[in-house]
Amino acid sequence: MQLTPEISKVLNHLEKIEVFDGQDPLDISRKNYETMTFQLSGRKESIAMIEELNIASEGRQIPARLYRPNGKTVSKSPAIVYIHGGWFISGSYETHDAIVRKLANATGADILFTDYRLAPEHPFPAGLDDCMAATKWLLDHAESLGIDPHQIGVIGDSAGAALAVSVTQQLKNQLKFQVLIYPAADSSLNTKSWETYAKGPVLNKEWGKQAWNWYITEKDRENPLAVPILIKDFKNTPPTLILLAEHDPLHDEGEQLTLNMKNAGVSVQTKMYKDMVHGFMHMGSLLQEAQSAVDTIAVFTDKNFKTKK
Repeated sequence: MQLTPEISKVLNHLEKIEVFDGQDPLDISRKNYETMTFQLSGRKESIAMIEELNIASEGRQIPARLYRPNGKTVSKSPAIVYIHGGWFISGSYETHDAIVRKLANATGADILFTDYRLAPEHPFPAGLDDCMAATKWLLDHAESLGIDPHQIGVIGDSAGAALAVSVTQQLKNQLKFQVLIYPAADSSLNTKSWETYAKGPVLNKEWGKQAWNWYITEKDRENPLAVPILIKDFKNTPPTLILLAEHDPLHDEGEQLTLNMKNAGVSVQTKMYKDMVHGFMHMGSLLQEAQSAVDTIAVFTDKNFKTKK
């Protein structure tokens, strides 16, 4: 594995991250993830507004944020639901704040970010249920929010991409597009890329297996809404953009998911980032590819927002 000097610098930095107040392996994992994103994401762009929301669903309140981009010039904006990664066990507003701000300004879309429930405290389908409820809420309340209900798409990264696929499968043609950033699509972890990168960088196979075990019980291992690689019917799946990283254990399952969609007749565009590692969009302070990915997504979303249903 030949790594660029920039990636080597990132990995050296990650090796030095230590969590001194972790209570257990799960707590340490979450704090490491937070620390990585805080230190490497780079400058947070200013945006017009962030609205704090609580979405009522089945007797509980789902925390959410609505990011309004700079330079809004239309009365009915397009919108994007963003579903964060973190192996189904980590992630929050703050871990993805810098990315979501950039995407809001680059796409010109309002972005709804859902603080969905995490495993192992809340295994499948709790997180998916929250993402579904939030997306349906946005569709139902779009008009009152100044959003065009016919101009809404979804973006998910890593585990969030798995959740995004499950959302679009259930909502079918109600969403304009989906963007899947280095998707976690297969719980078996038996691909060639998992063999090559079993010890990293960034991810490792031991933690990958543990995360999936926390997320899904034995009865859900064959559920395609939990494990996207098992989806057989991609009927009514919206146009899809999939971003992959070369040195990523999730690379091969992302490629297989792409192939499955193409074979089903889905309009799929892929972009493979040479030399990159999993999570590179969190590394904007050191990697120019993080901004390049934002720009690629913005071009794709703009094209699809302009396409009539």
